[in-house]
Amino acid sequence: MTVESKPKEGIYIYCVIDFKEGELEKNFGPLGIGERGDELRSLSYKDVAVVISSSPIKKYPVCRENCLTHERAIEAVMKEGFTVLPVRYCTIAEDETQVKKILKRDYERFKDLLLKMENKVELGLKAIFDEKLIYQDILAKNKEIRLWKEKLINKPPEKTYHQRIEVGRMVESALNAEKEKAKTLALRTLKGLAEDYVVTDNYGERMFLNASFLVERNKEPEFDKKVDELNERFEQGLKLKYVGEMPPFNFVCLEIDLDVEGVELDATD
Repeated sequence: MTVESKPKEGIYIYCVIDFKEGELEKNFGPLGIGERGDELRSLSYKDVAVVISSSPIKKYPVCRENCLTHERAIEAVMKEGFTVLPVRYCTIAEDETQVKKILKRDYERFKDLLLKMENKVELGLKAIFDEKLIYQDILAKNKEIRLWKEKLINKPPEKTYHQRIEVGRMVESALNAEKEKAKTLALRTLKGLAEDYVVTDNYGERMFLNASFLVERNKEPEFDKKVDELNERFEQGLKLKYVGEMPPFNFVCLEIDLDVEGVELDATD
């Protein structure tokens, strides 16, 4: 019978943060990945730090639970008032010495990115439609579709098959036009308040916009107001779901080279 050996212990890296030089290292609580209760803590070099926890050196499966743990750890750090640069999921170093060497080697890169992300937050916006309400709205607005529906309402389906198919296409075309109109309006209204924005894949047929905006903190109240105005302006069948103050997951995903051969630490590091 073969006994599997335990993976070697390493250091899981969650994010890079700004850090006051000379401050004591920070502990963020037992939020580490892997359900072991490992403490989330900082490890600094000059005025930059990484947030880490102990972890076996292994490949964590890409699943909802693990990804949420990774993201929630970064969110917890951000709530403490730090500027955060999310690091790619499942980045694991061998030990703290290796992490220190990474910080020394990549210090300038990390510092530049932290300055770019300083006082900025990610705001998420998802737009969905109520199929029943939007369908009623299309009928109310589109005379041609409405007249066709009235003509077919009392006729046998088997004798009006092709006409019904054509009406279905007309409805779909009108629906897509409404969705595109609402999407364009939302992006045009909000992108001017953002440093950057990305549009990602929709989830499900009812969603027609899934966007993230990188916004200066001092512009967030104005952004909130614009979202409220959009909700009031949209028809009853269109709704916005707004998620505020997240780490910049859609704008930064640091890939860290774990090969630190040639990097030397001295007594002051």
